[in-house]
Amino acid sequence: MTPQTAEAAGADDPRDRVDVVVVGAGPVGLTLANILGGHGVRTLVVEERDTLIDYPRGVGLDDESLRAFQAIGLVDAILPHTVPNQILRFFDRRRRLLAEMAPADACFGWPKRNGFVQPLVDAELLRGLDRFDHVQVAWGQPMTGCTETADGVTVHLPDRSVDAGYLVGCDGGRSATRRLMGVSFDGTTSSTRWLVVDIANDPLGHPNSEVGADPARPYASISIAHGIRRFEFMIHPDETDEQVDDRGFVAAMLAPFVPRPHDVDIIRHRVYTHHSRIAGAFRAGRLLLAGDAAHLMPVWQGQGYNSGIRDALNLGWKLAAVVRGQARETLLDSYDVERRKHARAMIDLSTMVGRVISPTNSTVATLRDAVIRAASVVPTLKRYVLQMRFKPMPRYDHGAVVHHRSPRPDSPVGTLFIQPRVATRAHADVLLDEVLGPGFAVLCWNNDPRALLGAEAFARWKAVGARFIAARPQTQLHWRDPDAPEDPDVTVVGDRTGELKAWFDRHTESVLFVRPDRCIAAACIAQRAAESTERLFAVLALVAPGGDLPDDAGRVLHVAQSAAESAGTAG
Repeated sequence: MTPQTAEAAGADDPRDRVDVVVVGAGPVGLTLANILGGHGVRTLVVEERDTLIDYPRGVGLDDESLRAFQAIGLVDAILPHTVPNQILRFFDRRRRLLAEMAPADACFGWPKRNGFVQPLVDAELLRGLDRFDHVQVAWGQPMTGCTETADGVTVHLPDRSVDAGYLVGCDGGRSATRRLMGVSFDGTTSSTRWLVVDIANDPLGHPNSEVGADPARPYASISIAHGIRRFEFMIHPDETDEQVDDRGFVAAMLAPFVPRPHDVDIIRHRVYTHHSRIAGAFRAGRLLLAGDAAHLMPVWQGQGYNSGIRDALNLGWKLAAVVRGQARETLLDSYDVERRKHARAMIDLSTMVGRVISPTNSTVATLRDAVIRAASVVPTLKRYVLQMRFKPMPRYDHGAVVHHRSPRPDSPVGTLFIQPRVATRAHADVLLDEVLGPGFAVLCWNNDPRALLGAEAFARWKAVGARFIAARPQTQLHWRDPDAPEDPDVTVVGDRTGELKAWFDRHTESVLFVRPDRCIAAACIAQRAAESTERLFAVLALVAPGGDLPDDAGRVLHVAQSAAESAGTAG
């Protein structure tokens, strides 16, 4: 049954049937719903609020999030609400430069640092759902309970119940879904309070952002798109919430930065604390968690929002494959295995950066400043900070990936593939993901994927909707073998920038199996392409239409998960 609108629900049939219920119409829930909608999955988003939150919260998008928005076909609508290539500068108590982050490369196709206006981006994500008749949003509908059944879940709302295959809680740090799952939310909450002030008609106007590591009062000043600026100030223990709520107090905080602090257009101001927490499990049966419901982290690296988008991208294609009968349910086990380790790393990094920025002891701050300045004169360390090489990148040693041996430090398996601009015979300049398509892709350098895979493996990949890419030097783009007919199933790509060849220069593997989330699921030399297909289909628990899973598919994933837990990557 196609989901009904909230108003129509209950008129004739008190119970709807969908494939997935998403709890929470924030950025993570809306992104996940767009992914599921694109895969034809019947989805209902339920939100206890009556509308989207209309004030800024997250203020920084990274390249991975923009790539995710590209994947769901909304990046062109979102870009007007961003400030690309935003520089972040760190200053000491005398406003002398300590460090600068200005990464220039865009290996995933987009700038690494982008300011943005979250309410406007969220609105574009919501509008994106209008493309799908099989996706609906029910406003003013808090989830009041959930009951697991033999073949799914029954989600209870104030005026009806909804039957679904799965429930995904994207319902924030106070997640009702997490409570229903009965899992812990381990970690700490800082006792330090921060005042956040969002101002329209930016009184400074410059395009970049700064963090002041001033022991007297650490602060941040962040440029957002459309003339919005955010200030954040540490609140001292002797300053009460009542004091902080006073407009005169806010003006006093702004006075060192703004010539007329009483004459600013404040959108909102509020006090918050930083959390460093992660759920004990991201999945319990047919209930799953994503975004803040699964993990919370301090704001210092701007990764809370982006980590949630990574969750949606990792989970979305897996959930769609299971719902559509393309994979066994065991594929969902890999979600926790893969996302937990990286979310934990982001929490730890954000917590550490906060500790570096915010000491209020002058002696400690002076020592910190000296260490940072000493490091900045070492070219390698300076590049490490400037290019944000300290940011943990997703790397999956276990989960829905295949390593031919024990994971090597230089193995590309489990990492995100690059996204350079390439040429095809139909388009002179296009981002690679547009060629790879929304599903799996098999990409070969300087070879024909059909010939390497063989008829059986090629047919298996084609049956699950994979695309086949033959990457070549740009000089060979329009060359055609006179002794072979044109293959309509293989797209020839020209390496117009040289980035593809440079990537393959660094790796011995020349055949890549790329997942829908652009993670390299397996990689091998040319002669092992068919063998790698066999192993990968088992680990991914994939089922070709009319075909069967290998008998050991579930066992392979179980072994992978057990290995991850014993290695400490699942907890």
